[in-house]
Amino acid sequence: MDGVDHLADERIKADFDVNEMKIVWAGSRHAFEISDRISRLVASDPFFRKDHRGVMGRKELFKDTLRKAAHAWKRIFELRLSEDEAGRLRFFVDHPSFLDLHWGMFMPAIKGQGTDEQQQKWLSLANRMQIIGCYAQTELGHGSNVQGLETVATFDPHTDEFVIHSPTLTSAKWWPGGLGKVSTHAVVFARLITDGEDYGIHGFIVQLRSLDDHSPLPGITVGDIGTKFGNGAYNSMDNGFLMFDHVRIPRDQMLMRLSKVTREGKYVPSDVPRQLVYSTMVYVRQTIVADASSALSRAVCIATRYSAVRRQFGSQKGGPEAQVIDYKTQQNRLFPLLASAYAFRFVGEWLKWLYTDVTQRLQANDFSTLPEAHACTAGLKSLTTSATADGIEECRKLCGGHGYLWCSGLPELFAVYVPACTYEGDNVVLLLQVARFLMKTVSQLGSGKPPVGTTAYMARAEHLMQCRPGVQRAEDWLKPGVVMEAFEARALRMAVACAKNLSKFENPEQGFAELSSDLAEAAVAHCQLIVVSKFIAKLEQEINGKGVKKQLENLCYVYALHLLHKHLGDFLTTACITSKQASLASDQLRSLYSQVRPNAVALVDTFNYTDHYLGSVLGRYDGNVYPNLLEEAWKDPLNDSVVPDGYHQYIRPLIKQQLRTSRL
Repeated sequence: MDGVDHLADERIKADFDVNEMKIVWAGSRHAFEISDRISRLVASDPFFRKDHRGVMGRKELFKDTLRKAAHAWKRIFELRLSEDEAGRLRFFVDHPSFLDLHWGMFMPAIKGQGTDEQQQKWLSLANRMQIIGCYAQTELGHGSNVQGLETVATFDPHTDEFVIHSPTLTSAKWWPGGLGKVSTHAVVFARLITDGEDYGIHGFIVQLRSLDDHSPLPGITVGDIGTKFGNGAYNSMDNGFLMFDHVRIPRDQMLMRLSKVTREGKYVPSDVPRQLVYSTMVYVRQTIVADASSALSRAVCIATRYSAVRRQFGSQKGGPEAQVIDYKTQQNRLFPLLASAYAFRFVGEWLKWLYTDVTQRLQANDFSTLPEAHACTAGLKSLTTSATADGIEECRKLCGGHGYLWCSGLPELFAVYVPACTYEGDNVVLLLQVARFLMKTVSQLGSGKPPVGTTAYMARAEHLMQCRPGVQRAEDWLKPGVVMEAFEARALRMAVACAKNLSKFENPEQGFAELSSDLAEAAVAHCQLIVVSKFIAKLEQEINGKGVKKQLENLCYVYALHLLHKHLGDFLTTACITSKQASLASDQLRSLYSQVRPNAVALVDTFNYTDHYLGSVLGRYDGNVYPNLLEEAWKDPLNDSVVPDGYHQYIRPLIKQQLRTSRL
């Protein structure tokens, strides 16, 4: 049966132009062409094979990482790939490695916080991979609380050097990817001390290993932190620990775009506001949101295809059993995740635009939008990563018992993805940062300073505090204005309620601590509004292709109405909608599921993922699952022999009752 398309009947049902939807998903025809070409290039290269990762030992897995990274660099060089093409190649290789931190954190940190001279020196080396860098911020004792970091960088005016030191066990750097065994350099964050005064956390470029023999330099203690969650997964990454024993670096290896220390040891803030560091955060977090869409769409693709292949119960008079995807309970769990993948894709596109806008404003010395950009990217990072981690696990459950197999692709995908809920800011901590921004915005509503950007809706506070959507029929929930007003009213009323409760406390910080759960929920409401608004804005753009816009509309309202159903308590307790309107929303949601159903397989085909990238027997494009499940089972090392190792030592004596028994 190999080669037979078991999902052909599903694809025939689609009533939209799949190729045009692929372009919408990719963002542009040019982006689609690059992605399609590079994904197939990777899939056809045996060097990038990954179906054996689950049975590799840690050392073997790590060596395989080095081999693939070197081959990827070789192919990038040979094919003269552009920066964009090279990034897509590393993405489709789909192998967590030191390269992720080198390109994704080390270099952006230098771009954002280094002077022009520092960028010219260090980025030229990093771009050619003559040095390999990582981002050493998190410590054994502190992660999200960056201001609590303990590593110190003390300036010595006699030698014109900084002395980097780890004064305590908990000041050991812990978790940086690429640090354990590979990185030659790191951007190290430490407390800057000069002339006896602590000026807080700053970044420093520190060489860790010899460029001749790769041995740690004097005063450097470095290693790998050990095996992490899951088979394969992040165990291909050398997350590391790092301790400094009075390591000296030249003064000019302090990243000095935001502030500097003179030869005499005087601390001099730059003319560039320290808020500039937000631009780097915006960049990193917008890539995390884009990654959320990629990871969730991958899980949804596997679960959707397998749900169409799998049959259980419901046979009539000896006929075939029902496809699992036809069960309403399956649709109610699966289709909102499909819609979420698209929603996160489009809000990710908007964040990419936001980063460009913020960067242009910075170049014109306009820092007015930075706080708002920082808040919304923090919140969207939290929202999308939490939803994606939960969504991948839900997709595993949607695949039944077979979803628990490593070859389903879902256990490793979950293990690789779930750290995103913690790195670059713990998700709850980030929501509380958003909440602080919202409380400040609410407090300024009567000041004559109108809220901007993603909080612009708060300028209509008087209306939103009193309005109710004009929903008389289920179809009314398909009107953009109705949906937007319901989500805006909910977000505003929750934020205003928190502000009122905070005002009852004499000590604002005590109030913030006491009300932190409510504040986090208000932040979620605000962030969900952003995602819904950007999905609706996408529908207002020119969209080509037969039926494409209709499918996007269906997914948009599935996303919005499922959120309304999930958070119904918020909408009802804030009196944004009535119970009757909530019931009509549920009716409309069921109708939307029926419209998504015949298009479901085609909608995941638009992600354009190769079987190599999916890495899933259950999610194969041809749907030929069962023969390949058995084939994968035979590949396991336990099946190398018919009689297992240990049989004569343990099993035979047991069943032959030859084990010596003890007296009671």
